[in-house]
Amino acid sequence: MAVFARDGVRIRYEVHGEGPPLLMIAPGGMRSALEYWDRLPLDLVGFLAETHRVITMDQRNAGESTAPVTPTDGWDSYTADQLALMDHLGVERFAVVGMCIGGAYIANLCRHAPERIERAVMLQPIGLDDNRDAFVELFDGWAAELKPDRDASDADWAAFGAHMFGGEFLFAATHEQVASIETPLLVCMGDDHYHPSSISRAIVELAPHATLLEHWKQPEHHAAFTAALRDFL
Repeated sequence: MAVFARDGVRIRYEVHGEGPPLLMIAPGGMRSALEYWDRLPLDLVGFLAETHRVITMDQRNAGESTAPVTPTDGWDSYTADQLALMDHLGVERFAVVGMCIGGAYIANLCRHAPERIERAVMLQPIGLDDNRDAFVELFDGWAAELKPDRDASDADWAAFGAHMFGGEFLFAATHEQVASIETPLLVCMGDDHYHPSSISRAIVELAPHATLLEHWKQPEHHAAFTAALRDFL
């Protein structure tokens, strides 16, 4: 296990393989930790590490990463961690693969550091489609587990939650902001309450260099999916 520390934040990360750098942002919502990749029906980290230097990480206050909680926390806090980790590893430009909440993190990376993101893959990205209550519930459940160990008031937590899931569309980016993303995107479509297909389709309609892959999760599509990933990356 490797740990990178900055400004009171400790980020656990792992590096696999050699080649062009690739950051992988795990699913799991606010619990996004590198072990969540192990829950997939295929070894995506191992597959990508055959051709890339793959960096996986626990997001702050997930897995074994820790950080203070403040009322100004939000998507930009996580983006700063991700970029700081890549700086620590001496990586300037890199590709990104993100699943679930990773899609929103990717949108924020592309907004704030477009010169650093070569291309990105969004696997079933989250987004707002008559489901805000579900994300608020997930945030509150995660926060309840952490509150005894964090020096933050209820108002601090409420502000943090509003910054994360009070926005529109991808939560981290509006329709207009996604339309301004010039980074090449491969969007692998979601199909459930947390990852609506409408969100995946809208990203592809808005972003000028985005491609949609509709079928990829079922075992019969895995070969085509991994081939598409390798071609895109």
